[in-house]
Amino acid sequence: MSTDADLIKLYSGRILELAAAIPLTERLENPQASVKKRSPLCGSTVTVDLTVENGRVIEYGQDVKACALGQAAASVVGSNIIGRTRAEVETARDQLRAMLKSGGPAPVAPFDGLEVLMPARDYKNRHASIMLTLDAASEAMAEAEKAACA
Repeated sequence: MSTDADLIKLYSGRILELAAAIPLTERLENPQASVKKRSPLCGSTVTVDLTVENGRVIEYGQDVKACALGQAAASVVGSNIIGRTRAEVETARDQLRAMLKSGGPAPVAPFDGLEVLMPARDYKNRHASIMLTLDAASEAMAEAEKAACA
């Protein structure tokens, strides 16, 4: 059982700074793909819009309605996703999941800022909110690639 001190430690100053400064929060007018993800446990939602060109994200927008942990994850992703490939985004997603669920290391650069969420490992009820942005971005990239091939 977590104590108030544990929760205070979890919501560190850095997490709160990231949550307060989420970049790319404007939805795109004409995205190639748009994916909305919701955590049924806490009700957090993230909608990701993106456009891909030559296999790389060239435009990105996100609407984030999540706890500070989900917001911090969205902040790190939004700061680093432009120019990334589907493989890079999926690798970050898989590494973040492993960090949270099985004690893996933090994701590698450019998404290494997600390390700030390592203390959330012990809070399984927060994992889904933290994963929303990378789950949505990965799915949106797959959809954009399909649309480009159609």
